[in-house]
Amino acid sequence: MKTYFNLFTLVLLLACSACQRDKSKAFLQGTFTSSATGELSTADDTLIVEPAENNNVLLHRRTGYNLIRNGQLGKRQYEREEWNAIYDASTQTLMETRKGKLITLYPDSGYLQIGKRKYAKK
Repeated sequence: MKTYFNLFTLVLLLACSACQRDKSKAFLQGTFTSSATGELSTADDTLIVEPAENNNVLLHRRTGYNLIRNGQLGKRQYEREEWNAIYDASTQTLMETRKGKLITLYPDSGYLQIGKRKYAKK
């Protein structure tokens, strides 16, 4: 009887962890934004995340920034990047394939993080 109880508990825990992973993967698709201001510049980032085949993910990064020189805000400049990443369901992270950036998901809090920078889901 005790063995059946232990087996039932194990199956229940595995089912719950599978639900959590599905929640993270579903959270992943969409648009995320981040803004930052510093001594030398201001910047706004947008990440558009879309699933690809298997556990591959495509990220479109759009950045608008202004350099600050002598206390004056410069002209708005723009950059675009395309990233490929692989989703790891066990750790709920993405690993960007070109530069090796680690992207951590926080679906319960509504954001993802790249290094120290947080991107809120829109």
